[in-house]
Amino acid sequence: MLRAASMLAAALLLAGAAAALCVQFNTPLPWMIGPLFASAAACMLGAPLRAPVQVRCAGQWAIGTTLGLYFTAPVVATLGSYAGSIALAVLFALALGVAGGALLQKLSGADGVTCFFAMAVGGASEMAAQGERHGAVVERVAAAHSLRIMLVVATIPLAIRWWGQHGLAAGADLYVAGADGVHTAGLLLLIALTAAGALLLMRLDSPNAWVIGPLLVAIALTAGGVHLSRLPEWMIHLGQLFIGVALGTRFTPAFVHTAPRFMASAACCALLMIVAAAGFGAFLAALAGINPAVAVLATSPGGIAEMSLTARVLRLGVPIVTAFHVTRMVTVVMLIGPLYRASAAWRMQRK
Repeated sequence: MLRAASMLAAALLLAGAAAALCVQFNTPLPWMIGPLFASAAACMLGAPLRAPVQVRCAGQWAIGTTLGLYFTAPVVATLGSYAGSIALAVLFALALGVAGGALLQKLSGADGVTCFFAMAVGGASEMAAQGERHGAVVERVAAAHSLRIMLVVATIPLAIRWWGQHGLAAGADLYVAGADGVHTAGLLLLIALTAAGALLLMRLDSPNAWVIGPLLVAIALTAGGVHLSRLPEWMIHLGQLFIGVALGTRFTPAFVHTAPRFMASAACCALLMIVAAAGFGAFLAALAGINPAVAVLATSPGGIAEMSLTARVLRLGVPIVTAFHVTRMVTVVMLIGPLYRASAAWRMQRK
């Protein structure tokens, strides 16, 4: 236990220093990008850094709660007008995952089931678990998803910052949290309620429970006009840091040497998926009249926490991006098994 605590302390110290450096250089998402890349680099070089699952859960709780506070009643009513766009984005994500899996199989020569679940646009743990049921190599599935998320976090926020499509000057949709400040009593009650929501979803074996549970509780409160408190900025920064460390410490020295052809192919496929998703986002923006940067974030093959957090930092339609990603995540988790079986049956018929 003492060794685990020291490895966690070392990881957090390194992450804090990296975040401070990124703040100095004014990078997007400094409190997540700095810790992510610093801890990943250190772990791949052999540093004994660890982040227990509780760290990741705490980070997800902070982000889920923060995002939910943007869903005021008028915002919830407005989101109904995006239902068609969200449906199109979900269909695109499913098709993108299938195409990415087929391309990965051609490039890497790995088995079809592993490639399919490695490129499905869903959470790493959920896709690894579903892939294991169908005979996929779990380690490769999890590694491919970790690599994809890292590439998304490394490219999308920087590209949007470079593009200049953030903030009010870019004409982005501006949403603000319902609560007008931090109130101690309200904050304590908000923490208790949102944590209870996460624990309930955990008992129900729901994916991303520590994002979705707090998010749904915070949405219900905010949409109902109950504005208990905002989260203090230090708590939001700490949540980002925790997520960055949790992602970064997944990478190990073995990651560099294990199945290099598969991982190189996965990186190529992930980059192509990012570009394809950005193109689809631009198309959807023109079709539905959504701000282009918001649409790119909403349709990117990243995770809920990472992309919604990017939207918050860049002030780009947080509820829209969150609604897109939550709907996609839930749909992919529900449909990925039947979709794989249908895809496998179709391939068998063609042989």
